[in-house]
Amino acid sequence: MKNLQLENLSTSEKIAELNKIKKKTHFSAGYFYILPWFFAYALFALIPTLMSIYMSFTDWSAIGGNPNFVGWKNFQDIFQDADFINALLVTVRYAVIAVPLGMLASFSVALIMASKTKALNWYRTIYYLPAVVSGVAVGIIWRWILDPTNGLMNNMLALFGIRGPGWLTDPNWVLPSYIVMSLWSAGAGMLTYLVSINEVPNDLHEAAEVQGAGYFKRIWLITIPYVRPILYYNLIMGIIGAFKTFNTAYILGGAGNQGEFILLHIYNTAFKYFKMGYASAMSWIFLIIVLAITMVVFKFTDFWQYSQKNEE
Repeated sequence: MKNLQLENLSTSEKIAELNKIKKKTHFSAGYFYILPWFFAYALFALIPTLMSIYMSFTDWSAIGGNPNFVGWKNFQDIFQDADFINALLVTVRYAVIAVPLGMLASFSVALIMASKTKALNWYRTIYYLPAVVSGVAVGIIWRWILDPTNGLMNNMLALFGIRGPGWLTDPNWVLPSYIVMSLWSAGAGMLTYLVSINEVPNDLHEAAEVQGAGYFKRIWLITIPYVRPILYYNLIMGIIGAFKTFNTAYILGGAGNQGEFILLHIYNTAFKYFKMGYASAMSWIFLIIVLAITMVVFKFTDFWQYSQKNEE
């Protein structure tokens, strides 16, 4: 039947009709290929997200009974919750210090790796290896390192006659402990910096060196402007990663609630105190906060972009 219809059409109309048939065929095939992914996405992401929106307006323990609709009460209580505010402040203080420090450490290591060092591939592997270790394993390792009695850190300090603090048992040292631990994964950012540094034209370094520019001046005037987009990328990912701190906080904790980051607090609220509705509301407030901070960073996109003026 279709063949008879095509015979009555002109050449251009036949081509257009055949293209429509092909598009319909490809369209259906595309849906067939993504069907398994769509089912997984709907089951593990879309449906839980919609349920979380509904639960944030309810009082539900998740153990028994039906959800009790309470409207905006959960969201109103959050801003009066001292524990939530404390967890948020702990996370913000950690991010403000750990993110710039981690970027500086990664960039410094990348500068060293970019030099003509012997056994360079071995060094790159050694520096990057901690970044691929499981978060749970990292937490267990650092629990041993920071143990106040038999930990590696305090034993090393004892060799110099220094009495080590209670890293996770003293509230004043909990945040510094987590900041030190954040440097463990500096190798992940190092690779992105390393690729960007190697793309900087050597002609610019040679011209600057002829004009009398020293090593650090060349880094400031040539290397850093070229790697600004990578700095910007790592800044955003670092902020998001700092706010998503959970594994190490769950394993190590910290005295005086100084190790209770925002995600750990949401987890405890949901699965320790069984306030599922309240925890869902916290999750959406947390999402809004992270989005707001990210949008503020996006406002300075132009500053982080490389322009031809930098070469001049």
